[in-house]
Amino acid sequence: MSVAQDLISLSRLRLLRLFALTTLIVGVGLKCFMDKLAVLDPDIWWHLCVGDWILQNRAFPHNGIFSHTAATRPWMAYSWGYEVLLARAYNWFSFIGVGVFGTLLTIAVALAIFVMLYRISGRFWAAWGLSIAVYAAFLFNIAPRPVFFSVILFTIVLTLLFDAQRTGRVRLLYWLPLVFLVWANIHIQFIYGLAVIGLFAGVNLLQQIAMLKRIHPNFLESHGLPIVPPFLVLAACVAATCVGPYSYHLYHEAFVISQSKIMYKIIRELQALSFEYFNQYLELLLAVGAYFAIGWKKKIDPFKFALLLLATIFAFRTWRDAWFLCVVAAAVIADVATPEQETSTRPIPPAEWAAVAVASLVLLVAGARSTDFTTRGLDRAITGEYPVDAVNFLRRNPVGGPLYNSFDWGGFLIFYMPQYPVSIDGRTDLYGDAMDEQYYSTQEADPSYMNDPSLNEAGVVLLKKKFPIATQLQLDRRFRVIYRDDLAVVFARNW
Repeated sequence: MSVAQDLISLSRLRLLRLFALTTLIVGVGLKCFMDKLAVLDPDIWWHLCVGDWILQNRAFPHNGIFSHTAATRPWMAYSWGYEVLLARAYNWFSFIGVGVFGTLLTIAVALAIFVMLYRISGRFWAAWGLSIAVYAAFLFNIAPRPVFFSVILFTIVLTLLFDAQRTGRVRLLYWLPLVFLVWANIHIQFIYGLAVIGLFAGVNLLQQIAMLKRIHPNFLESHGLPIVPPFLVLAACVAATCVGPYSYHLYHEAFVISQSKIMYKIIRELQALSFEYFNQYLELLLAVGAYFAIGWKKKIDPFKFALLLLATIFAFRTWRDAWFLCVVAAAVIADVATPEQETSTRPIPPAEWAAVAVASLVLLVAGARSTDFTTRGLDRAITGEYPVDAVNFLRRNPVGGPLYNSFDWGGFLIFYMPQYPVSIDGRTDLYGDAMDEQYYSTQEADPSYMNDPSLNEAGVVLLKKKFPIATQLQLDRRFRVIYRDDLAVVFARNW
């Protein structure tokens, strides 16, 4: 009788876990349906157009396509893998395809974080609870952009590093070059992953030297990984990142992006934490919890401590990198939660994953209509955010260019009004600090706008109505208003 009761209790526990996993997926999916960030983010549109350009031309861009002010400047589509997938989703299913693609990508991030934490901790509920905290801290700060692939691939890297360190099996690291082959062709932040592997190899080297010379402090953990293989893996990962259309030139692009200054002063998500929002405090709590977890153990792991320091520096420098700190902090906390006798984690069987997938799909399909996640609902959301009516007016009443446009609308105009190459869009690495600074000065109607070459050459100007420059140009004799609504204002030049 007791055996039967145990089996019933075990089955109930499994059902409860499956229900919890389904809740995790459906909750993230419904949040995506309600926010509709997949079609509201200004960068989504130029990513979509770049992917479509690659598919149509069967080539990769090397200059500023879609722009008339930076058409001859060098530029790399370093997120081309993401962009091709996004373009396919739109070509097959229109706006619903873009929305579903973004939702599935967000759910994939959520599941990758859960699987990493479950693998590290060996405890389902610890991983489940930590995952929710991580989601609340960063997952909905930004739209499903290429950085989401970076998060997914980073969880794989971190899991392999933690497993190799715990078990002493250096062969686990041999999967990493394959990860970086994919990563380098889908997002530029593969640099973060390389930095972490370099840190892992460097700390391991210092530990081995310290133990050989018998100067290794007793309060630090010691690990048995050999010195050379981690460095060979790092070299193989670097080589793998050079396999792609842009080869080693990606490193120069990463350097160019890191040198940008103006965007870090102007774009909110690139600024340091202001602690105006709840999720920023949650990010801080995760970091504090991770530092406490490291100190809680009998001996400090130097790699995890150094990794947490690195992640803290990056994440507190710019809000967009919150994911880096949140994922690292959660992994460190999960590692402390690992039972002493735990050597391996029982994976969730494929049949249970299949049951969760089916249940989640049914619930998400049922919830889509109630959240207005339909073709009409997405159309309404796009029309409320972007100058659809203004563009339709210009289609009916064409005006000679070139175009001067608002920064936030540049990507959408590339997509919706391709006959007018844009003056600026979200590709800040293409335009550079000088053009970006001039644009923002003009936006605020600084007197220097009179010397803005892009505006002075423009035949048609499409601006957000709320910008100061939109009011100023109504007093400028060089332009006249030809269209206005609650969102946008269009000017034509008085030739």
